[in-house]
Amino acid sequence: MLLAEPRGFCAGVDMAIKALAWMVKIFDSPVYCYHEIVHNRFVVEAFERAGVVFVDSIGQVPEGAPVMLSAHGSAPEVVNEATGRAGVVIDAVCPLVTKVHHEVKKTAAKDFDIVFVGHEGHDEAVGTLAEAPSAITLVEPETGLADFAPKDPERVALFAQTTLGVHEWETVLAEASRRYPGLVTARKSDLCYATTNRQEAVREMSGECDLILVVGSDNSSNTRALVRTAAMLGTPAYRVDAADAIRGEWLEGARVVGVTAGASAPDHLVREVMDRLDPTEGWDLFRITEEDEYFPLPRRLRSFLTALGAALALGFTARADRPEPLAQDRLVTATDALSALESP
Repeated sequence: MLLAEPRGFCAGVDMAIKALAWMVKIFDSPVYCYHEIVHNRFVVEAFERAGVVFVDSIGQVPEGAPVMLSAHGSAPEVVNEATGRAGVVIDAVCPLVTKVHHEVKKTAAKDFDIVFVGHEGHDEAVGTLAEAPSAITLVEPETGLADFAPKDPERVALFAQTTLGVHEWETVLAEASRRYPGLVTARKSDLCYATTNRQEAVREMSGECDLILVVGSDNSSNTRALVRTAAMLGTPAYRVDAADAIRGEWLEGARVVGVTAGASAPDHLVREVMDRLDPTEGWDLFRITEEDEYFPLPRRLRSFLTALGAALALGFTARADRPEPLAQDRLVTATDALSALESP
């Protein structure tokens, strides 16, 4: 068995999970969260057991209750509604999504027609489209530009959902560049470094595997992109929520099985998949790069933790000699935070 590295939680997911875990510790239950904090049902269920209520409308949040906005980014009207209704609002949007939001707003203000490559209905796409609804057109990566017709072919911009497959983005980028020589796009790809790294690991691992298993939930865009990446290279790949979803017939005739995980999948699920496979010749780590990215907790939450520092000193810790929440935050992982949720 080959175990991909990097895999699983990215810096944005790590930040969002830790932030919501702190919300649970700071405020009386229930704490509300607009949309799933990340797209993984095991993570969501862990927070539900801890007293978090996930809602699809800010109108479902009682007046004055604390609410967190998910890592995928929220529409401006959602942020405004939450600010007017909730007692405390903590926005756990991933900084990489925020970057795309800024690009969209800035480009729309310059009267560009914007193409946004993404998946209709995905939380990130919904939030980004809402930043400039009259200037932006969503295109699915499978269909490309299709009937997109800008007002001025000289003023077209192209941006993307951060969790797309690299090949999907590159295909639409090439098409748009041919059509519109003056195309404006991000100086650096909008695609998330973590999803790009995970896809690169799958690409390199595919040539050595008879089968690849991708751990993650069905509503996780980056997880599905990993499956498509392997399939594009001719390697059978299946998404599994957990070890009990593995089918015996998938493994028939497979000598080498690759295992990876989407950016919102907890590592304990990967370990359970490894135990289920129980490879007769053991496993090797298939490492393509190191990831050391770190996103600090949302600013408003940091202010709360600073103010409540002494009272929160008994919260989840990475080292007993580092009691200050913000001083230790880089050492604490989302896995630590989830484990603390389950503690009595």
